[in-house]
Order: sequence, then C-alpha cells, then structure tokens
Amino acid sequence: MTRKLLLGLLFLMTVKMTAQKDDSNFSLGFNYGFGSEFSNRNYTFTNHFYKVQLYYKIKETKHFQYQILVQPEINFAEHQLLNFYFVKPETPNYQQKRDEYTHLKDVREYVLNCGFLIRKPIGDVCSFYILGSIGPMITDTETERISEGFAFADVLALGFTVGCNKLQFDLRPSLRHVSNAGLGSSNAGYNTKNIEFGISYQL
Repeated sequence: MTRKLLLGLLFLMTVKMTAQKDDSNFSLGFNYGFGSEFSNRNYTFTNHFYKVQLYYKIKETKHFQYQILVQPEINFAEHQLLNFYFVKPETPNYQQKRDEYTHLKDVREYVLNCGFLIRKPIGDVCSFYILGSIGPMITDTETERISEGFAFADVLALGFTVGCNKLQFDLRPSLRHVSNAGLGSSNAGYNTKNIEFGISYQL
C-alpha cells in the first residue's frame, strides 16, 4: 500500500513538473551573425558577433505572441578610414589623427541589448517576427566616427523561425546603428546591415 502511494505521488509530481516545463515562458538561445557598413566612400566596417539570448513570453493571443528578450553580445569588428578629409583641419592634431585613423583597426564592442518582439506563428512549426532592441555598449577603440568608451547600439530586425519540439532555429536579417548620443567627442557612428543565425530552447 505504501509503495503504491509513493509511486502514485511520484507519478503525479512527474506529470506536474512536465506540465510546468511545457508551459514555461522562458527560452534560452545563442546567435552568431556578421555584417558590414552600407557602401560608402568614407570608411569600411566589417563585423561578426556572438549573442546569448534570454526570451520571455509576456502575452499570447489568437494570432500573435509578444516577447521581451535580453541579449548580451560581443562584437568583433575591423574599421578603416578611407576619406582622410573626414577629419577636418579644425580638429586638434588633425594630421596625426588622419594618419592614425587611416590604418586598419580591430574594434571590440561589449553590448547588453534589451528588446521587444512581436511574433506571428505560421502553422504549428514556423513563425515570422519583428524585433526592436536598444542597449548600452562599451567600445575599446577610438575611431574618427565614435569615441572610445560608452555608447548605444540600436537594432531593428525581421526574423523567421522553424521549431522542432522545444528547439527553435532562427534566421534574422537586421539593421544596426551605433552612436554615443553626443556623450563623446566623436559621434558620427556606424550603420551596418547584418545577418544572424540562431538556436534557442524552451526551458
């Protein structure tokens, strides 16, 4: 009798835990992406990056899902000034800065983006979404376009996902703008087009 009672309790706990797990609103993911600046004659900028993504579903209706997400990111970039006239003669030590900025530079960016996502499921497996995010960033290299230190990264993205059980595979083209809101001496910023590939798991 005691054994049957214990087995029954164990079964009920297992069912409850499974149900709670299936109903979880959290997902954890990882994205890899790369991109470059829009073609221009002033500078080059190429980058690749890695993101950890924590999603939380805040609401679901008949046609849409609404999620928030937190995205710690590290970005590895290469930048070079092509048009040295971008550094004007009224800039202090302008000739020295022209010489410095026209060399190819390695840039590291450390970002914590927070975003809002609207998802439209297509059938039981696929979905489309639109994502907007913004967050603080630290850049370790000064260029003619942005000062070293604190800045912001803004991202607007469209995405397509395919699900398989608790896994979701993600394709996400995006536009990214980086600037420091005038907090540094240089604030022309960067504008890049990117593509990301990701995978996430419902917790």
